[in-house]
Amino acid sequence: MAQRVLPEGRYRKQSRKPMATWTRWALLAVAVAVGAVIAFVGYRNLGTKPIEAKQTAFILLGDDQVKVSFEVSRDQPERAAVCIIRARSKDGDEAGRREVLVPPGNDVVVETTVLRTSKPPVTGEVFGCSYQVPAYLSTS
Repeated sequence: MAQRVLPEGRYRKQSRKPMATWTRWALLAVAVAVGAVIAFVGYRNLGTKPIEAKQTAFILLGDDQVKVSFEVSRDQPERAAVCIIRARSKDGDEAGRREVLVPPGNDVVVETTVLRTSKPPVTGEVFGCSYQVPAYLSTS
């Protein structure tokens, strides 16, 4: 059986040029940069937090007050912190809010506060904590 030969000049030869060296390095640099950004975002969102708080108990003191106890864990116990405590009503609305100063001390402390509410409360909770203590709460 004879082999078919294509007519010369009718079809272009397709040459496969290898990817340029600089293109490979550029793609590698982009991949490394994307990986670094993903690692940084993951660490910031999933890593340990410098200060955390959790509600340990709440007691309803009537239709306009709730007593909330909470535990604060922090990585820098020598620094003061502020925690925002809030009360919620039956419909889920925020019925009261208070900023509580957590003075320097142990790395784990338990605090208690009483919130006045605008609606009958059904729960008290910790909204969040921070080391950025407002000047009006500072004891210094």
